[in-house]
Amino acid sequence: MAGRRGATSAASRVFLVLLGAVLVVGAIVALLLVFEAQRAVRSEAERVTRALAETIATTDAVGEALPGDDASALLQPYAERVMAEAGVDFITIMTPDGIRVTHRDRDEIGRHYLGTIPARPATLTEEFEGTLGSSVRTIAPVESDGELVGWVSVGVTIGSISSALVPRLPFAIVIALAVVAAGFAGALLAGRITKRVTGDLPAGSVRDAVSSYESMRTLGEALRAQTHEHGNRMHTAVALLELGRTDEAIEILTETSRQSQALVDQVTARRDGDPTVGALLLGKAAQARERGIDWIVEIDPAAPRSTLPPVDAVSVVGNLIDNALDAAAAGAEPRWVRVELSPAPRDSLAIVVSDSGDGIPSAIADRVWEHGFSTKPADAEGRGVGLALVRSIVQGAGGSVEVTASPTAFRVVLPRRPS
Repeated sequence: MAGRRGATSAASRVFLVLLGAVLVVGAIVALLLVFEAQRAVRSEAERVTRALAETIATTDAVGEALPGDDASALLQPYAERVMAEAGVDFITIMTPDGIRVTHRDRDEIGRHYLGTIPARPATLTEEFEGTLGSSVRTIAPVESDGELVGWVSVGVTIGSISSALVPRLPFAIVIALAVVAAGFAGALLAGRITKRVTGDLPAGSVRDAVSSYESMRTLGEALRAQTHEHGNRMHTAVALLELGRTDEAIEILTETSRQSQALVDQVTARRDGDPTVGALLLGKAAQARERGIDWIVEIDPAAPRSTLPPVDAVSVVGNLIDNALDAAAAGAEPRWVRVELSPAPRDSLAIVVSDSGDGIPSAIADRVWEHGFSTKPADAEGRGVGLALVRSIVQGAGGSVEVTASPTAFRVVLPRRPS
């Protein structure tokens, strides 16, 4: 623990992570609002140009003036007046073959229209690069007595659309800032709540505390089961002695010693054995027998000692065994749990815990490592902590953990502790 002084506290990490998430969300909200505002401005430009083009095209004065020789002199002042009143960038009135009669730049009158002219009389809205730059424009047919006499094109440049977007930006910024402010308050509250629980402990120390609790819990359960089993056998042996059935009493006590000694021999035969894990396995053997589960332990004498401290080792092995016992107890007979310790490639330690349970459904196989996720009842102690803690400890030590099916087996590989 002392080596972790000065590390960022768990509460501060919670606050910083949430604040970072809030800033990202705020930025995304701002971008979405700007994008929506841009879309709305463009949509409005398309609507205005279409409505104005169709209105001008149906104006009697335009339809009457277009066929005449003085169409430009009559329609240019009209187009300039409408441009000023409607706030559009250009209104181009042209002949059926696209020769301009009016234009914002008078020098362009008499030249061919730059843009798409429909093959049939129909209204068309498009974005096109013209003499005034890129613009959103709508072209509408001018008809008189059922005949096409010309076209009207009304347009708004992209620059004007961007200018119309600027007044809407403060709204997007205010909304984004409001989201960030609300998120900041939430992150601050979450940080304070976390600090009430963890104080100024670094995140690693909090995990160590959880690991210590899990180790004590699983060791306590193992010792309770072992004490209960020995107590029952001792009471039975005493009763048999009182009844004068000495041979049966001796048999019970001998069997108890023989079962325990077999596991002790495996543990002590291991060259780099961990006595804490050995004690855990002895206690879990009693717990398995108490639940009617066959207990199988295979320890390779050449299995190296892992880098995990005793508390973390007990937490990893104990949680895997507890899950295996629960799964086997809920499954069909024969019920069994197997624990294997053996050497692995690159001089590492492999710990495999398998069981006879029904297995993990494929739909939730990837979720078993999530903190808070569990297939146990909602009121089960330590719900959703065990496997998440196992993965955290193993990965923190530079190891790996995986689960396979048929039968369900959790395999942990840990680097060897340097000599």
